[in-house]
Amino acid sequence: MMIPTLLPALEQHGRLQLRQSDRDRVLAISAATIDRLLVDVKSAASGGRRRRAGFYSAIRREVPIRTFNDWNSPVPGFCEVDMVAHGGTSVAGSFIQTLTMVDVATGWTECLPLLTREGSLVVEAINRAQSLFPWLLCGVDFDNDSAFMNDVVVPWCREQKLEVTRSPIRRTIRRLSSRKMVPSSAASWAMAASMASRRRV
Repeated sequence: MMIPTLLPALEQHGRLQLRQSDRDRVLAISAATIDRLLVDVKSAASGGRRRRAGFYSAIRREVPIRTFNDWNSPVPGFCEVDMVAHGGTSVAGSFIQTLTMVDVATGWTECLPLLTREGSLVVEAINRAQSLFPWLLCGVDFDNDSAFMNDVVVPWCREQKLEVTRSPIRRTIRRLSSRKMVPSSAASWAMAASMASRRRV
């Protein structure tokens, strides 16, 4: 997990202040415990509903699935891409989203704020991320979010000669966290909020 790296940075820049006892607890928490503690919050954020069985579209079906074991030590430039919502416990109304791109080989992470979950804004954010990474993007591995699996984002990525894959199930950025220094869902949110405040929309 990235919390031991992220926490001192948030404190140094005045973004977070914790009592020593709380700080010790945050540093000791595991990704599994974070997920377990956030079950009710995640359920409330999704309106208490589960996705229907017919949720996969034709575009999702045509995008190949890639699991963590399929990576086989890639060169820098292949990113896992996820969306972090900043709506708290409600998905009602309008709130900022953060597109989070994590390079699989290095753990290099770029976070880009979006005003809405719209394909054209996702394309702009990926294009912007290309100028922030110190190497060319080679491929993107999305979760099954409709913000990515649509007729704007997938065709654009292919036009840019990016390899497009997706995870077998909806995931958080935690998928890489057990193997690399990549944030869990709680640390990811904190990092995204910090980055979004530094980059003006």
